[in-house]
Amino acid sequence: MNQEYGDDFITITDEDGTNYELEVLSSLEYNGSTYLALVAAGELDAEAEDADLEVSFLKVAEEDGEELLLAIEDEEELDEDD
Repeated sequence: MNQEYGDDFITITDEDGTNYELEVLSSLEYNGSTYLALVAAGELDAEAEDADLEVSFLKVAEEDGEELLLAIEDEEELDEDD
């Protein structure tokens, strides 16, 4: 996961080589894993206060020394409470 622009913005590249710039809204450490809440870069500025934002929740994983962002596919993991 390459990080550009500063601490609140990241650029990720998908399997097809397409780059996406995302703004990190929040991060959470839970049960030994890190989770990020992200929106498309600039979406917060472009949206009106009452508009719905599309927020993505991704899990940070490490593979071969490289950080990856993974979709959370397990519904139980998404719904888990403390």
